[in-house]
Amino acid sequence: MRYPYLLFDADNTLFDFDAAQRIAHQTVCARANLPFTEENYALYHRCNAALWRDYDRGLCTKEFLLVERFRRYLKASGETGDPERMCADHIDALGSSAILLPGALELCQRLHAAGHRLYLITNAVAAVQSRRFAASALVPYFEEVFISDTVGCGKPQKAYFDYIFQTIPGLRPDKCLVIGDSLSSDIQGANNAGLPCCWYNPKGAERPADLRIDYEARTLEEILPIAGQ
Repeated sequence: MRYPYLLFDADNTLFDFDAAQRIAHQTVCARANLPFTEENYALYHRCNAALWRDYDRGLCTKEFLLVERFRRYLKASGETGDPERMCADHIDALGSSAILLPGALELCQRLHAAGHRLYLITNAVAAVQSRRFAASALVPYFEEVFISDTVGCGKPQKAYFDYIFQTIPGLRPDKCLVIGDSLSSDIQGANNAGLPCCWYNPKGAERPADLRIDYEARTLEEILPIAGQ
């Protein structure tokens, strides 16, 4: 077996975060009496994505990000609302969603049955991700979940991966594989920690020249032979 230990990102690698986020935003708009339109949703998505990129680069805290995305959304849309209330509603709604990507459950079942040890690595809000994971069908196949809020730091910081190595007995850099869709957190994190990585790239985005990508998978099923099956 090439990689006995598999460190899986959660959102948009195993969980359908795009679907969950859309549902959460619909809930936020309904509770705030704001219109939900495709244009406004795209605007929120841009505000949110820009702040998560800043977080990955260490330019802002997660606490700032969570409320600031709604401040920026309200300002850009011209709507009136309470950004802190909207943030709380968003977190509540998002935590109720445990939608998996097609094939994610089957992938984890097959890897677990083959003897791989699976771990979830995520920068998501602890209150959200703990609920989502607990409500998902993935629970029996994962040994532990490493959430940045509880670790005290997140991807792509080397300290986050150092914590994982201190926690998992017998873990060796050459025997584990980081698997994720995000270049700025998953792949950059693996680069920072000197770990092998697999970029899950279902949209066929262009490879960046400034990152080491050991493997690339366009489908979840392609991860099986990469992991050593």
